[in-house]
Amino acid sequence: MDISKTVVLTLYRWAGSWGPFKVNIPCGECSLTVDVIEDTLATELQGIPVELEIREWLSEWWKPLPKGGWHAPIVMVDGKLVSQGHALNRGVLTEAIIAAHVARSGISGTHVFGKETCPHCVRAKNYLDEGGVDYTYHDVVRSPRALYEMLGRVKPIVGPKTPVTVPQIWIDGVYVGGADQLSSILSREIEGNPERGQNSLAVKAAA
Repeated sequence: MDISKTVVLTLYRWAGSWGPFKVNIPCGECSLTVDVIEDTLATELQGIPVELEIREWLSEWWKPLPKGGWHAPIVMVDGKLVSQGHALNRGVLTEAIIAAHVARSGISGTHVFGKETCPHCVRAKNYLDEGGVDYTYHDVVRSPRALYEMLGRVKPIVGPKTPVTVPQIWIDGVYVGGADQLSSILSREIEGNPERGQNSLAVKAAA
């Protein structure tokens, strides 16, 4: 596992001791939070390098306090507070982990982020299919992971105030934009890349 790309997920649960005080009653919402974390890491977040730390809040209550964490269960991603005081929402966890992941890792290959009811998404896929270009399609409606990854990668490019529409397209790890931008690229040239064993888009400046 590449440590530089590993997202640190920390849970402070209602447990531990401080001086004469000791937690004797198990925290049901802490247990639920552990279950949510483990299941989400195994499903929506499968393949993303995450290091899970489970700590006892009463023994280390001062550590999350500067970040605003004071009510267990406290969940932090890379030192940032994402949830506290109640059982964790898996959507909140997925969004936070994906945001941390895309901030430290690039995207490789050709990808189309879209939705089934979008005619421009269908058009973009047809362009690639007709050009014989291999790509991975991500449905942002059906997959929370796809939605949060798209937003996490597009927002730094277009700016936080610019609405994000679909499709959003990357070719060989390079951001293209939407179907119109893809059409413009395809109209220039498509040529085979024998080193990859598949077709690749080659964008050349107009003469």
